[in-house]
Amino acid sequence: MIGQCALCEREADLTFHHLIPRTLHSNKWFKKNFTREAMREGIDVCRECHVAIHRFISHKDLGRNFHSRDLLLAHPGVASHVKWVRGKRVRNAGRRR
Repeated sequence: MIGQCALCEREADLTFHHLIPRTLHSNKWFKKNFTREAMREGIDVCRECHVAIHRFISHKDLGRNFHSRDLLLAHPGVASHVKWVRGKRVRNAGRRR
């Protein structure tokens, strides 16, 4: 799907990023602190931003501390990546799979 990345705002092929990683959905702490609906929420991001999110933040840290777009953008590593990638050309936009 082509659209605007929720982080860098470039037009690109998008992937769905679960704000609370699916690997944590059965964890008791997450079941206690988040509704099923909240655990299903996510944002559409370009491949470069999706890779950066997982490069800088562990799954558990994502679920506990970075479970919204604004929280992700407040992370120093993600913020630095977004600032850098905004000026770059999108790779493989519109490519057929």
